[in-house]
Amino acid sequence: MIFLISFTPFQPTFGLAFWSLVIFLLFWALMAKFAFGPIADALQKREHDIQGSIDEAKKARQEMSNMKAENDKLLAEAREERTLMLNEAKEQKNKMIAEAKEQAKAEATKIMQTAQAEIESQKLAAKQSLKAEVGTMALDIAEQVIRKDLKNDSSQVDLVNNLVSNLKLN
Repeated sequence: MIFLISFTPFQPTFGLAFWSLVIFLLFWALMAKFAFGPIADALQKREHDIQGSIDEAKKARQEMSNMKAENDKLLAEAREERTLMLNEAKEQKNKMIAEAKEQAKAEATKIMQTAQAEIESQKLAAKQSLKAEVGTMALDIAEQVIRKDLKNDSSQVDLVNNLVSNLKLN
């Protein structure tokens, strides 16, 4: 039991410290060769992948920005084209209205000319009819005058005056 009392798990002796240091350095060298290198490589690969993802995200963001700018440009062009089309349609509408008005005026003028020509024709027909009627009346008067006794000149004048006053021509 005495032996157990004097036992200490770590005795700072030179041999134990030397071999502990040698084993530790050997372990460190093995870890550096087989563990630290792959771990460092994995960390560098992961850093490279993260940086690549960040760069791709920046690139995608830039592309999205470019697409948005292009989309805005196309939208502006579409709006401008729509405005041009609306203006063109308004011009066409105004042109069609103006043409319709001109056609209506021409038609109205044509109808007016036709109506005036017909009025003139009716006027001429009325004048001719009036002349014919006046001629017939004159013949009737002449016939009645001739039938009357032609002996007395004063009776012929009285008869003519009487017939003329009965006619009352305007």
